[in-house]
Amino acid sequence: MSNTTWQQLSVLRCRDVAAVEQCLQAQGALSISLEDAADQALLEPDPGQHPLWSQTRVSALFVADHDLHSTRAMLQQLGVEAADMVTGAVPDQDWIRAWMQHYRPLQCGRLHICPSHLHAPGADDAVVIRLDPGLAFGTGTHPTTQLCLQWLEQADLSGKVVIDYGCGSGILAIAAARLGAELVYAVDHDAQAVQATRANARNNQVEQTVQAGLTIELRPPPADIVIANIIARPLITLKSTLLGSLLPHGDLVLSGILSPQADVVAASYLPEMRRQQQWQMDDWICMQLVGN
Repeated sequence: MSNTTWQQLSVLRCRDVAAVEQCLQAQGALSISLEDAADQALLEPDPGQHPLWSQTRVSALFVADHDLHSTRAMLQQLGVEAADMVTGAVPDQDWIRAWMQHYRPLQCGRLHICPSHLHAPGADDAVVIRLDPGLAFGTGTHPTTQLCLQWLEQADLSGKVVIDYGCGSGILAIAAARLGAELVYAVDHDAQAVQATRANARNNQVEQTVQAGLTIELRPPPADIVIANIIARPLITLKSTLLGSLLPHGDLVLSGILSPQADVVAASYLPEMRRQQQWQMDDWICMQLVGN
């Protein structure tokens, strides 16, 4: 473990985020993070928009010997009040080891999402997926992913072809393969997600079943099941793509939908599809659509 100590400077209530960010970058910040300073929810932005909270906290990390006094002075010239700036030391640590100490296996029926450093459950019917945090989204802890895992766990996947659209870490593709799918296509627009999916598929001995690729390169044939755990607006935009990837009478499973958005998403797939079932966890909805 490193003994390095970093310095952090935070602007608690930032009025001009862009100007403060630019100043911190010019001062040599190693990283800059933006956080909500007033418990204000932000849902999906329109395309091309990047909204921030009305009260935003901006935090920057600097090397241990950085002169924070000069940085504070520069920020005050931008109108940041001295009372709105706080500084402190951030000791370095082994972040992976810290994660390992707190993460516990996740169970969805027979499915057990288990990090590599922990023993797998001993139940005879347990289907274990080994997954550690990485560059791509998806370790199973988010409600949208858990809802999809629950659907996969109860579905009859034997001999089925599945498409995981927006595969992230590959958790859903791997789950489908481990639950009996004959072939799974995992596609994503992010090259890091494709790389993570391939690595995780190898670690779970399903690399022959899971074929991962970029959306612009991998063109899978129509599948029995298409599952897309994204967010509502892209799910609506991608209607023709997702329907074109589905065999007649196939199952379309959509997740990443906030409860107030569920009816809008379902209606956007009319008249071709209708909502068969839906499940909710916290504020999130997962729905199964079938052909009319």
